[in-house]
Amino acid sequence: MTIETASIGILQKAVEKLADGYSHLPAHTTEYDQQKAEEILLQVAEKMWDNYPYPHPQYAGQMLKPPHPVARMAYMLATWINPNNHALDGGKASSAMEKEAVAKIATMYGWNDYLGHLTGGGTLANLEALWVANHIHPGKTVLASSQAHYTHNRICGVLQIPFEPVAVDDQARMDLTDLETKLQQLDVGTVVVTLGTTGVGSVDPLPEILKLQKKYGFRIHIDSAYGGYYTLADNLTTEVRAAYDAIQQADSVVVDPHKHGLQPYGCGCVLFRDPQVGRYYKHDSPYTYFSSDELHLGEISLECSRAGAAAVALWATLEMFPLVPKGNFATDLSHCREAALALYARLNNDSRFITPLEPDLDIVIWAPKATSTSEISRLSQLTFERAEQQDLYLATFSYPSHLIKKTFPDVYVDSDYTTCVRSCLMKPEHASWGDRIWQILDKIQHNLK
Repeated sequence: MTIETASIGILQKAVEKLADGYSHLPAHTTEYDQQKAEEILLQVAEKMWDNYPYPHPQYAGQMLKPPHPVARMAYMLATWINPNNHALDGGKASSAMEKEAVAKIATMYGWNDYLGHLTGGGTLANLEALWVANHIHPGKTVLASSQAHYTHNRICGVLQIPFEPVAVDDQARMDLTDLETKLQQLDVGTVVVTLGTTGVGSVDPLPEILKLQKKYGFRIHIDSAYGGYYTLADNLTTEVRAAYDAIQQADSVVVDPHKHGLQPYGCGCVLFRDPQVGRYYKHDSPYTYFSSDELHLGEISLECSRAGAAAVALWATLEMFPLVPKGNFATDLSHCREAALALYARLNNDSRFITPLEPDLDIVIWAPKATSTSEISRLSQLTFERAEQQDLYLATFSYPSHLIKKTFPDVYVDSDYTTCVRSCLMKPEHASWGDRIWQILDKIQHNLK
């Protein structure tokens, strides 16, 4: 794998520019053993070889998208100051950058009057959304699809809120019949709607869930940690497009810039349609909020100390890649989906494979065809292992066997779950690397036993 190095020279110029802003202060330099530091860094570089090549197009496994060089450089530049975005006296410039960046994300969903901020990741962002939801509907049940991220069940345990999963349909989307049954049977306060499940990338039917909201009066939280930016793509199906267009009507939204947003870990974002939910965060701090009458981000966040560098990196990235339809960022997302559709089409048209569902976004799951679910699982695991030997890095996913049976009725179900092969085609380059990836898969399949 070729490591990008041109950014090192750009970063050098940026660091020198940063230093100019503090040239009026008395001279001071940090003293350290540079030779020892170099020796240690070289050891670190060698230890880092023990990673999969995440930035390379032949890494097509988990949702690990490399940060853009501009994000990486901006993050690193900010660490020379190391701002803390809890209070303005700890991160004045980076707090302003965060507010600007979050406003651009909110505008992407059609929100101009809102409350929101960055978080350390999607888990904290979802926790805040459900924490606020519980203030509005205290003690009421939270529902999410059985394919939603496990974090919702876990968060409800932490917050001591009742949680119930909702069944999914043949496309691994929230089943509306089961949802309404649970709405009738339970005291439901919030329904978590997933726009892009992390397992298979399925998009829940938000427009229909909004209709049920009018009838039953629950709160809607959108977990689009993985799929949120896909609202900008121009090649979604009509059904999926309708779900994204309806986000504006939801009560809260979570999206992770460190997934499709080209950011280093960790960078999540939570948004609330009603700015008045800020009252639930109100607290006093005797030593952090005195420096300015402006809003301190710590006043609307459960987290305290938080890396200002994440905000700086996101701001820089949005300057380079505005969140607009047909822009470079949006076009790259469409290329990711093109890559997924192309791989799905090849697999679906090849009798050696089964394809449980057509991708809604850029995640594809498939498996070698076999007579039983246990044999499918064995061959999927073997495919995963053989691919790595050919420098193609995939992932596996446990899919409910009853859903496999619905799609392929001839299969004998002898296990509750079936291991499938899973690929997150999150790099726009995957659209042009499809032939090479397919050649490796075809070679593996010829020798699979």
